[in-house]
This record gives sequence, structure tokens and C-alpha cells, in this order.
Amino acid sequence: MHVLSPPQPPRAWTIDDVTVTEPSVIRRAIGAAAIGNVTEWYDFGVYAYFEPTIKEVFFADLPDAMGTIATFGLFAVAFLVRPFGGLFFGPLADRIGRNRVLATTMIMMALGTFAIGCIPSEASIGILAPILLLVARLVQGFSTGGEYGNAMTFIAEYAPDRRRGFLGSWLEFGTFTGYLMGAIAVTIAGAALSDDQLLAWGWRIPFFVALPLGAVGVYLRTRLADTPAFVALEKESEDREKENRAGHELKEIAGLWRFMLVCMGLVLAWNVTNYMLTSYMPTYVTATMPDMQGGSGVSETTSQVLQIVVMVVALVTIPVLGRLSDRIGRKPIVWVGAIGLVVLSFPSILLIRAQTGVSVFLGLLIMGLLLICFSATMPSTLPSLFPTEVRGGGLSIAFNVSVSLFAGTTSVVVGALVSATGDLNWPAYYLVIAGLIGAVSIWFTQESNGRSLWGSPPAAASHEEATELADAA
Repeated sequence: MHVLSPPQPPRAWTIDDVTVTEPSVIRRAIGAAAIGNVTEWYDFGVYAYFEPTIKEVFFADLPDAMGTIATFGLFAVAFLVRPFGGLFFGPLADRIGRNRVLATTMIMMALGTFAIGCIPSEASIGILAPILLLVARLVQGFSTGGEYGNAMTFIAEYAPDRRRGFLGSWLEFGTFTGYLMGAIAVTIAGAALSDDQLLAWGWRIPFFVALPLGAVGVYLRTRLADTPAFVALEKESEDREKENRAGHELKEIAGLWRFMLVCMGLVLAWNVTNYMLTSYMPTYVTATMPDMQGGSGVSETTSQVLQIVVMVVALVTIPVLGRLSDRIGRKPIVWVGAIGLVVLSFPSILLIRAQTGVSVFLGLLIMGLLLICFSATMPSTLPSLFPTEVRGGGLSIAFNVSVSLFAGTTSVVVGALVSATGDLNWPAYYLVIAGLIGAVSIWFTQESNGRSLWGSPPAAASHEEATELADAA
């Protein structure tokens, strides 16, 4: 059979096995997990929109082109350490619990972002300034490597089986919320302050906001017990030997290599589209395309506004698609995204290349709508690929390796290909390839809608639903 499925047949569950989680607890769990994504992508938005200012503060002595490369290089360096964060925090969450690890990564992310706002300028302390910025970015990258995979696991294990798609989609709602918050914070700072004020101290304020965001996240996470699935696993494991658990877990994860590859393929299709839209398109629209194609293009302000509008549309639509996935399944929606990338990437880029406000918006909107086909479904799909005892480790490692090698390098690779070949259609080529990989990956993925997670008992939102699930099992 072409679909990958758990190697062991599901056991027969009874009504006593079904986990019932109160809706109020589920809502707190969703909020606690999503706040980490808000913080991570808030930093992403602030750093991306403040790129010219950061270049002036930390790389003023470099030529303009070299300063831009150095600024984006320090942004990209966080991706290099993400797999190490996943390798460390993922298995750790399978041993000590999702909640403890998520509280730790939340603290590290918030402190790393706050620290950037505290670093003196290059004019004050010289080369030490960019070195400290590098250290802060490495802390952010390492903590992020343990954050997202475990946040997906946390929500998936708390969510009832019949609502996992809808509840999981709120994790990505947090992603887009954080990005918008970052973009809006930078826009307000730029409008309210003069250039001199912005360079002197104003750029620091949005980074300082990460600290209270992190404090809220830690508070929400520490108020919750660990996930029902992990607690059940702990009860079953009380009599087992645990001395060499870390080494055994890595062997177990290696034995799931086919599921790891499927996970990496889905993450590639999802995040290549994500970083193409949020990271590369702003530069493509305002600089690369007008320089190579001619024409005035759209202004930087117009590009920012169009990007924000597309993000708002995505923000509103993600929970709708998440709820729809609980009715018709995850795979049909992912198929739309994957096939859409193959069929619609060229129309999207050609619309953007027309260089009018309306055409650029339509091109970005097509890309954004294809993106949310993945964003709304992956938080409930990817955790189902791994058994409970190694879910945190397997998902974190596969996710971060794929993002670091393929998705996080999207801007650099596509920018280099466009520059080397002079072909402005490379973003479309890249998205088509991502769509094909996504289509192959979803072909091998078992539909997870309505199913209990691999190795976990059925989960319900009420005792009535628990009875139905037990009867069905």
C-alpha cells in the first residue's frame, strides 16, 4: 500500500481509556502554545522590516551592499543552529515533558530578542556589537529549534480527535499574528520618530516588547499540566528502565526514516512557500524586479501595506480551513495547496511582474492562499506521523532539518539564481518544485482526520463524545 501507516494495528480502546479534556483547558493550552509562535514571528517581522536601520546601527562602516548581506546573514545564521535545538529539545520533551521544554524555549526566545534591543551600536563598542548580535541570533535559533515542533505536539496531544484540525490551526494564527505585530510596531515607530531618533534609540523599543510577551507565554504554560497523551505514556512507563532512554529514542527515530522523509517533504513545501512570501517577495517586488525588468515598480510603503493585507486575509482564513479539515480531511486541502503551487505559481509571479498595485496584490494573494492550505493543516497532520514516545523528537528533528536546509535558504538561493541567470521567473520554478515535493509527500501520508494519535488513546471534548469514540474503536 502506498500510504505510510503505523506498523502496529490500533489496540481496542474502552471508554475508560478515552481522554476527556475540558474545553476551558483546551483553550488555555492553545493560547499557551500559540504565544510562542507570536513571539518568534514578531521577532521575524521586526528584524525584516528594520533591516535598513539594523544595517546602519551595526554595519555602518561597511559598503551598502556588504552591510545588507551582513544584516541578512545574521538573520539567516539562526537557521544553522535550529536542527541542533530540535535535536536537543525534541528528545528532551519526550523524556521530561512537553510543558517544561516549552517554558524553557519561551524564556530563551524572549531573552534573545530582548537582548538585541540592549546591544550598543557599532559606533559605541566597535566589532563587539555585531558579535553580540550574532550571539543573540544563535540563542534565538537554538530555542526556536525546540519550540515549534514541540508546540505542534503540545496542541495535537491536547486537542480532541474530532477538532484537532481547527484547534491546531490556531498555532499558525499565532504565526501570522506575530508577523503582523512586528510589521505594525516597526511601521508605527517609523511614522512617529525621526530618522535620528530611530537610529539613536527608537529601533530598540519593538525588541523590548518581546520580554513581556515571553513573560505572558511562560505564565500560561506553567499553569497547565502536561499533555494527556504524555501523562498516559508516563503511567505506562513507570515500570520500564529509563537509564538509556536518550540513546534508545534516537534509534527509534532513525527507524522511522520513511515517516521522517514524508514529514520533511511536507515541511519543505509549506515553508518554502512561507519564506518566499514573507522574506523574499518584499525585496523582489521593490528592488530586484524594477532593477532587472525596468519600470518604477511599487513603492516600499505600498509593498509593505500589500504584504500586511495579505497576512490579514491569511489570518482570518486559517481557522476556517482548519475547521473545514475536520469535516473533509486534511489531505484534500493539502492537495489543493500542492497542486496549486504547480499550476498557479507562474500566474502568481507574472501578475507580480506586471508591477501595478492591483496585479502585485493579486499575485501575493494567490501565494498567500496556497500557503494557508499548508498552514491550516500541518499542525494537525505532522504530529500524527510519529508515535507518542518519540513524537517530540521525531517531529522537531525532521521539521528543523527541512527548514534549515531548504526553506530558510529560500531567499538566498532564489536571489542568487535570479541574479546569476537574469531570469525573474525563478521564484515560480522554485515554488513548482516545492509543490511537486509536497504532492509526493501527501500521497504517502495517511489521512489523520478523526483518528487518535499514533500510540495515544482517543481524545474527546466531552463524556458523550468519549462514549461515541469508544464505540467506534
